[in-house]
Amino acid sequence: MKLEELKAQGVDIQEHIPLSRYTFTKTGGKAQYLAFPKNVLELEEVVKAAKEEQLPLTVIGNASNLIIRDKGIKGLVVILTEMNEITVEGDKVVAQAGAKIIDTSFAAGNSGLSGLEFAAGIPGSVGGAVFMNAGAYGGETKDCLESATVLTRDGEIKTYNNADLKFSYRHSLVQETGDIVIKATFALKKGDKSEILDQMNYLNALRKYKQPLEYPSCGSVFKRPTGHFVGPMIIEAGLQGKQIGGAQVSMKHAGFIVNKGGATATDYLNLIHYIQKTIKEKDGISLETEVRIIGEE
Repeated sequence: MKLEELKAQGVDIQEHIPLSRYTFTKTGGKAQYLAFPKNVLELEEVVKAAKEEQLPLTVIGNASNLIIRDKGIKGLVVILTEMNEITVEGDKVVAQAGAKIIDTSFAAGNSGLSGLEFAAGIPGSVGGAVFMNAGAYGGETKDCLESATVLTRDGEIKTYNNADLKFSYRHSLVQETGDIVIKATFALKKGDKSEILDQMNYLNALRKYKQPLEYPSCGSVFKRPTGHFVGPMIIEAGLQGKQIGGAQVSMKHAGFIVNKGGATATDYLNLIHYIQKTIKEKDGISLETEVRIIGEE
């Protein structure tokens, strides 16, 4: 079945939609096709249709730690935010890939389950958290993930356990395979509900104090090099406040690049490259991006 047929059957498929509507940076070009499947069956059908029509397939989560280039994305882009169910089963939380990891964390906390407190302020989706092994404040997805169910590009549904996913810093197996995360199961521990929620609220207050949440941004831009912290390195290089177009190194947290107004993805990328070049020349360290950069060159 082709995309047009699926659209006629009620699957939410749109054409030539600016992805800046969905990215946290408020930048990015258009998607040739954009689909919002509501369930696994619709996801399977759109993936099958893209393969049949020989369209490149790109899956994005909550588009928080993401830069989409200004020329946009050819083929089919799938956003999974409609697949957002969260259930608590004993000491486990099962969440679909499009659920926000924040909401998943609070579902756990409100059920007196501990282990996801670190994720209380991470703006990404559950699928994105698995894909990136997202983490904050000393915790990572790998610390509490029991298993993840995926849809392969060939249409097979598989379940990986924690060890299968080969987690490392901001990395998982699905980055290599291209598998699409459908849902994740988190194995947590019983705890005191009020203490868990207090910790989550404390971490969110800390995040609000330290991070430039008042501006659009893609979150933390660079991976932390071994033995170094990115923010202080950028400050010492005199780059805090550096601006190219509408993109600026945040005055609140130098590890963030914010959209001060009218920024393009190209502004972001030019500023990223400028920072990388400057730090390499000054400190001899090659900064790797944590933010995912996709789209037509």
